[in-house]
Amino acid sequence: MIKKEFDQIPIPKLVIRLGILSMLAQFINVLYSVIDRIFVGHIPQVGSLAIAGIGVSAPILTSITAFASLIGIGGASVMSFSMGRKKDKEAEAAIGNSLILLIILSVILTLLLTIFQKTLLYFLGCSDTLYPYAGSYFKIYLLGTPAVLLGLGMNQFVIAQGHSKAGMIAIVFGAVTNTILDPVFIFLFHFGICGAAIATVTAQWITAIFVFFILLQRKIEIPLKFVPLQKEIIRRLLYIGSLPFMVTLLENMFLIILNMVLRKYGGDHGDEYIACSTVVQSFIVFAFNPGYGLSQGCGTLYAYHYGAGNYKKIMQVFQWVLIVCGIYMTILCILSQEIPEFFAGLFLQDSSLIPEAAQCIRKYSAGLFILAVQYSFVDGLTSMGLVKYAMPIFAFRRIVYVLSILILPIVLPLNQVFWSETLGDVIGSLVSIFAFCFLIRPKIKQQML
Repeated sequence: MIKKEFDQIPIPKLVIRLGILSMLAQFINVLYSVIDRIFVGHIPQVGSLAIAGIGVSAPILTSITAFASLIGIGGASVMSFSMGRKKDKEAEAAIGNSLILLIILSVILTLLLTIFQKTLLYFLGCSDTLYPYAGSYFKIYLLGTPAVLLGLGMNQFVIAQGHSKAGMIAIVFGAVTNTILDPVFIFLFHFGICGAAIATVTAQWITAIFVFFILLQRKIEIPLKFVPLQKEIIRRLLYIGSLPFMVTLLENMFLIILNMVLRKYGGDHGDEYIACSTVVQSFIVFAFNPGYGLSQGCGTLYAYHYGAGNYKKIMQVFQWVLIVCGIYMTILCILSQEIPEFFAGLFLQDSSLIPEAAQCIRKYSAGLFILAVQYSFVDGLTSMGLVKYAMPIFAFRRIVYVLSILILPIVLPLNQVFWSETLGDVIGSLVSIFAFCFLIRPKIKQQML
């Protein structure tokens, strides 16, 4: 059924059906961290310290999702490519091997992060003042590591088989649970920041359970089965998943660098700058994650038609993902410039920090309007298994970003460091357009036609 639909339904309709639902799912998924930060930021007396504590631990916790991307996106792309070539047994092996790998990684990551918890947090810029908050949140959050990996990783296989609505519902269940439990645990039971972590972990497990419920249904075209590990399948999924893995991991490393720079040059105001950085990151995920969700939701279209050898439809997917994602990013860019105080006020109780955080949002997100280029090109090429083309255009954008973080505080006031993201987005996207149109696309066309 899915194969027939992918072959016959026009690409714009498929992009809307798969991409928009996946985009909404990621938007809702953002609420996991954002709702925590909104409630935590309004804890009486200690809200600013508590949200800064979450900001310090966030890069490690978000990095856990990199492993879900490594296996989930890599495995789903292999499955979609195999479906395009009408090789269902190979597709079954992709989903079965991915489940085993995710279980193994869940155990390893939980153990390692538990052992090195304090060392990692202080490395990320945690102070003695912030550690009681960061450490408490971190310790409880780790209990949800298997749920994060299995829920997010295996949900890729739900979306890749055309069931974006079911994949979104799985995320919605978790988000609603988190929203209900946060105020109950934080304020009613007086658990503080620990209550936020408990609510999040509970929600993550609910999402994971629902995803497995979907994958075990008979209506799934490529069902979840136990399949012995196959070296070639693992090699291919790790190769394709390596770029999404590196993207997620490096994005968090860049956030670590930003926090370290703010700590180094911020002096006595280091904790306040990190709190502003946390607010900025909390806003920016509203742009990054849904945009990423759109391109990943359409990843199965890229992979399927690449496997089927249909160059024309692949180019149509690139075009429509760029259009839809561009509209969304432009709207977010406008909102970030017009009402940043509103977004800052969602996360901060300390009114004296809101104006500074609002200015940081303006600077950091001024280039969002052009960022759709990166999502369309990088994620599309990755889904097709063309990591050798996707890697350089992703890397260039982030190199500009990191260099800006390191250089701007030396020559300008510290708060100007928040222009780093905009510089990377604009310069990187312009270079990506040139590289795709004049270097990459001709090679794909020559290969397929």
